[in-house]
Amino acid sequence: MLRTKFEEELDKLHNQFYSMGTEVLGQINRSVRAFVSHDRDLAKNVIENDEVINTDETKLEKKSLEIIALQQPVSIDLRKVITVLKASSDVERMGDHAASIAKATIRMKGEERIPVVEEKINEMGKAVKVMVEDALNVYITADVDKAYEIAASDEIIDNYFRDIQNLAVEEIRKTPDAAFAGKEYFQVLMFLERIGDYAKNICEWVVYLKTGKIIEL
Repeated sequence: MLRTKFEEELDKLHNQFYSMGTEVLGQINRSVRAFVSHDRDLAKNVIENDEVINTDETKLEKKSLEIIALQQPVSIDLRKVITVLKASSDVERMGDHAASIAKATIRMKGEERIPVVEEKINEMGKAVKVMVEDALNVYITADVDKAYEIAASDEIIDNYFRDIQNLAVEEIRKTPDAAFAGKEYFQVLMFLERIGDYAKNICEWVVYLKTGKIIEL
């Protein structure tokens, strides 16, 4: 394969990854919106669409491994392929967690809810969406300094996680009938927190792409 053709293949690979990431970003947004608005139809849409994400990840993995096997790239080119291979796995897991939030929406039908907790979950969901969007953008720009900055913002997500857990416990004490909802809230909080962790992973892969170093941000 000529060098120009090879570079085109790499660019196509990265564009496919970004497209997959954008789709997952939409899944995260829809899943949180479905949960806090009790929209079971929207939740079902998220669950059904998860298969599309899985298919995209499989295609990216297949193409990445094909490039490694047939072209045997070295140095920065190899890092580009490995970055897509690893980052696409992280994005696919984000999609899994978005689907899990949607499934929680289905399970919550008819249960006693706690509006003040759901309002805070909505806030956390928006913060997670911003972090994922920023991580995808820094993947495109490959700005290492920005990658560090975005990874540090995961602390905001962690703070939401702890604060909303504490709030949920307090509110369940006041409303014992919402105990089932409380269990689902804790699950959704965990899913959102993990999505933030995977966004941080993407930032780590950006650092690897530019420096060749695998570090924990």
